[in-house]
Amino acid sequence: MEWLTFLLTGVMIGFVASIPLGPVGVICVQRTLCRSRRSGFFSGLGAASADTVFATVAAFFLSVVMAFVQRHIDILKVVGGIIVIIVGVNIFLKNPVVQIRRNRAGKGSLWSDYLSVFGITLTNPAFIIMFMALFASLGISTEGGVPYFKAAALITGVFCGASFWWFMLTLGVSFLRKGFRPRHMLYLNRISGALIVVLGAIAIISLVVNIPVERIIHGS
Repeated sequence: MEWLTFLLTGVMIGFVASIPLGPVGVICVQRTLCRSRRSGFFSGLGAASADTVFATVAAFFLSVVMAFVQRHIDILKVVGGIIVIIVGVNIFLKNPVVQIRRNRAGKGSLWSDYLSVFGITLTNPAFIIMFMALFASLGISTEGGVPYFKAAALITGVFCGASFWWFMLTLGVSFLRKGFRPRHMLYLNRISGALIVVLGAIAIISLVVNIPVERIIHGS
């Protein structure tokens, strides 16, 4: 039953790793309130999938990928920051009435919700280090690799734990939707869009100012 221990450990790691609410969290909350709970949850699944990729790297391919990240970290920060800013501006300019009509007409794409957040989260490879730290804190060594069956259970657990967090978050936020009117959604779009733009700008500014950006941005 050793695989079950690794599975449950992965669930705990995935859940804890997803809690910090950076731009990804703001996007999921905004989509839950302005679109639907499914939209917010599928956005969260994009982040959970990216976290699973990072956990896989930490377990299997750490030395190779870290060498690549160290060589291209500046480019990754700029690309990630620009993507986050574009998403923030898009949310800021969104008309909630149009969003509501699109949702009622069934024109919203859960697939695009998923992919957009998956891409944003992947542009912050610093989360590989976070998973290394979480693995180490629980006595899991990635040095020399983790046995395949244990790593598979661990990675599966990470995805399940992260997905559970986004399910609980979007479920809780969805209860607030009943009291939201179009003008409230407009304010939410303005505030969340501006916040996301600021977080994206911080990622780029961190190239010249020593800011621990891995604590700020989460494809969380």
